[in-house]
Amino acid sequence: MHWQTHTVFNQPSPLTNSNLFLSDRALCEAVNREGAEWDAELLASIGQQLGTAESLELGRLANVNPPELLRYDASGTRLDDVRFHPAWHLLMQGLCANRVHNLAWEEEARKGSFVARAARFVLHAQVEAGTLCPITMTFAATPLLQQALPRAFHDWLTPLLSDRYDSHLAPGNQKRGLLIGMGMTEKQGGSDVLSNTTRAERCSDGSYRLVGHKWFFSVPQSDAHLVLAQAKGGLSCFFVPRFLPDGLRNAVQLERLKDKLGNRSNASSEAEFLDATGWLLGEEGEGVRQILKMGGLTRFDCALGSHGQMRRALSVALYHAHQRQTFGKNLIEQPLMRDVLSRMALQLEGQTALLFRLARAWDRRADEQEALWARLFTPAAKFAICKAGIPFVAEAMEVLGGIGYCEESELPRLYREMPVNSIWEGSGNIMGLDVLRVLAKQPGVADMLYADFAEVKGQDRHFDRSWRQLQQKLRKPQEAQGREIARQIFQLGTGAQMLRHTSPPMAQAWCREMLDARGGSLLSAQVQDDLLLRATGGVA
Repeated sequence: MHWQTHTVFNQPSPLTNSNLFLSDRALCEAVNREGAEWDAELLASIGQQLGTAESLELGRLANVNPPELLRYDASGTRLDDVRFHPAWHLLMQGLCANRVHNLAWEEEARKGSFVARAARFVLHAQVEAGTLCPITMTFAATPLLQQALPRAFHDWLTPLLSDRYDSHLAPGNQKRGLLIGMGMTEKQGGSDVLSNTTRAERCSDGSYRLVGHKWFFSVPQSDAHLVLAQAKGGLSCFFVPRFLPDGLRNAVQLERLKDKLGNRSNASSEAEFLDATGWLLGEEGEGVRQILKMGGLTRFDCALGSHGQMRRALSVALYHAHQRQTFGKNLIEQPLMRDVLSRMALQLEGQTALLFRLARAWDRRADEQEALWARLFTPAAKFAICKAGIPFVAEAMEVLGGIGYCEESELPRLYREMPVNSIWEGSGNIMGLDVLRVLAKQPGVADMLYADFAEVKGQDRHFDRSWRQLQQKLRKPQEAQGREIARQIFQLGTGAQMLRHTSPPMAQAWCREMLDARGGSLLSAQVQDDLLLRATGGVA
């Protein structure tokens, strides 16, 4: 007897063994344009390795086998360690080998190293997002530690700048590579860190004793954390190592790991400080100022991470649409589907252009105007891109239909990951308030915008009208308009980049699509063809 009920056909194969860099024409061009052309060959190699079925499987395994809190060892001694699946460690090895945690901070860092590092971050984000959390925090903390690392820990600078990943439970001076975490938020405060209650009292040897808690103690397996606590002089920032200089464990106890919607490969914990030892970074009362130094870097990474995951979602959707047949044609040939995918590709073209212009501004932050550009557009980009990621991945799911909704697809994991970047390091309201703060307190920011946008004035009527509308709001910005102002600044900054660097039909299509509130305009067939070709690595 024959028990076969049907033949399986018209089922697209999953997207594996692609080059994540070379298949993204907008990314390739942005890297060259913004000063990291010297890294293109290595980026192509990284993109090839990360696009393999083996790398993608590591991402899956790290998330279906989340970390485990080990409070005690077999003898009952307090351990406060975290056990990870081997896939996590392999992913972390790759990130550190590619210097995503410290490329821009080398003593002889090349011009454009911030741009190159941003591209590497975007590529890794397409494989697994949880491992980016320790990488981001280490990257943001390193320049502060290069300036203010306590004397007893000066031998940490070499492993901080190495390309090694070392997961051993050991003092930092005995390791080949180090990770730095952060402990900022508490139960009663969240973003309002000024309400923190953790206390820090100075000791005779210059160190401090910390008593209190952290509601989110990120990456608890880190070799040290930067912790906010109330000292005599006000809210201050402290360097709290896992092991003290004498080799003893610091008095930091892990209470539990968070059970999160997404980001499940990454350990986020709650912690208690029981007279934990810390060292002051900077001066007492400068805690918020120290946070802001790191906050711009972590917020930029939030935008990069969301963008990378959006790019992966589009790649998966495009690959499916080129294979799946429906109503007598491949999906990619159906007019409605072609329109949806083209608009998604257009959105990513703009985000890529803006993000890598922003990376160049960070790279050249010694220039006052570039630093100001980065200060304004970082929270604006973080707000707009991280918000856009959730509906974007949902749209990609619709392309695949039921297959995309099932866990065998990458898309459910990408969808669960999306909210964290919008929440972490400041939610939407905080980003809107930060943009307003820059506009109010940074002299010359209005002149910078006028000069920047004047270069493209007259090229597109939608851009010009939107700029006039923003100028009206900027004359007397209202706090309740913070989100809308942040969004418009991001859109106009993106539109200016598109008008400068893409073909006139594509730039005008972007401005019409993103800046015309009436909507309803169709993309021309030529623009659709160009976008879909570029989104798969071709040259329009």
